[in-house]
Amino acid sequence: MDQIEYFGQLAAAEPGEPRARFGYAHALLKAGRYEEAVEEFRAYLSLAEDEGNAHGRLAEALAALGRTDEAADAYLAGIDQALKFGHTGMADDFQAAIEEL
Repeated sequence: MDQIEYFGQLAAAEPGEPRARFGYAHALLKAGRYEEAVEEFRAYLSLAEDEGNAHGRLAEALAALGRTDEAADAYLAGIDQALKFGHTGMADDFQAAIEEL
């Protein structure tokens, strides 16, 4: 069983479980299934307060789809969350990513 199938089954069985949604979203992102990844990252973010990472992954998927304005917004949200949780390096990485969009 691959990661997409594994996490997809977990997310389907427990749609309110944030970790399952994040795992599924990340597996979709790695597989290049960007539209689905966007949906799953947004579902995850509606369930949990993220420390920034999921916002960055959402931005990656949006950028891959050519949706640069949405990607920049996701990175900005990620910067806010990263700084809230003391992840200054992540915030710096996201700022650099915005400049490369």
